[in-house]
Amino acid sequence: MNDERVNVNNTEELEEMNFNVVGNDAIASEKIIAPRYSYWKSVFRVFFKHKGNILLIALFVLMITSAIFVPMICKYDPYENITDATTYNLSPAKAMASFGHSFKWLLGSGPSGNSIMYNIFAGARTSLFLAIMCSLVNMTLGIIVGAVWGFSKRLDAILIPIYNIVANVPYILLVAVLIYIVGAGFWSMVFAMTVTQWIGVAFFFRTQVMIIRDREYSLASKCLGTPVGRIVSKNILPFLTSVIVTLLATEVPSYISLDTYMAFIGLGMSAKIPTLGRMISDAQTAFITYPWEFWPPVAYASLLTIILYLLGQSLADATDPKTHM
Repeated sequence: MNDERVNVNNTEELEEMNFNVVGNDAIASEKIIAPRYSYWKSVFRVFFKHKGNILLIALFVLMITSAIFVPMICKYDPYENITDATTYNLSPAKAMASFGHSFKWLLGSGPSGNSIMYNIFAGARTSLFLAIMCSLVNMTLGIIVGAVWGFSKRLDAILIPIYNIVANVPYILLVAVLIYIVGAGFWSMVFAMTVTQWIGVAFFFRTQVMIIRDREYSLASKCLGTPVGRIVSKNILPFLTSVIVTLLATEVPSYISLDTYMAFIGLGMSAKIPTLGRMISDAQTAFITYPWEFWPPVAYASLLTIILYLLGQSLADATDPKTHM
């Protein structure tokens, strides 16, 4: 009687541990039941395990949506008060007293009586769109060309000399020359920032592909006659997901910083196009006398860059299969 109770208790414990008692059935005892593994489900599980990422996402979504929709609702006009010199460089308190208490004048007025608050959101929309477009161009061309470059010796013979030449030309100097040649418009900036930068991304992925292509499973696929495109898409690129995310995490913030720097040295987009860099450049000489014109766009650009970097690093860690244990 006691033995039966022990067997019953053991059976219940095994079932609680997700074991199934199969008895003396030889076929059933050889059957292995493993839980289904979902890569992206594991990625999001690891990513959202850190509660700080939820706060970062909320801040990022808030900044993105405000940069997109606030300029649509609240039209920004940099010259709306240019004929009234009494509205120039007003502090937030004086702007509220002059125009009334409203969201528009929460940060005061600029050097031509314009709203700093509206200027920040309009500039953030331009800077974000520029950074995203440049990153998409660079990453798309870089990944595709780099994946093929890692396999093709003919392409390697063509692109290696080009890369060596481009890599030895100062990037800022090249961008500055191109802006002088093609102009200072939005798409001119996208062209100047990406015309050579993508080849550096391609060279990086070429190196990563060359490391993975010589592994046993890739060699086995090649011996079985698997097309190169399928080897790249199935055997190589999935292993580079964390690398792609890590690189993308640095691309977007770097272009926001580059736009700010180019405007700071006077090589940004035209004055008609509001950007965060243009705001910082215009207020650099007055950041002591009129600090409300300088520090808000600096704080916004810095916060956006930091959030993007931290989210990218966390997502890069989450996409690494080693963290899914």
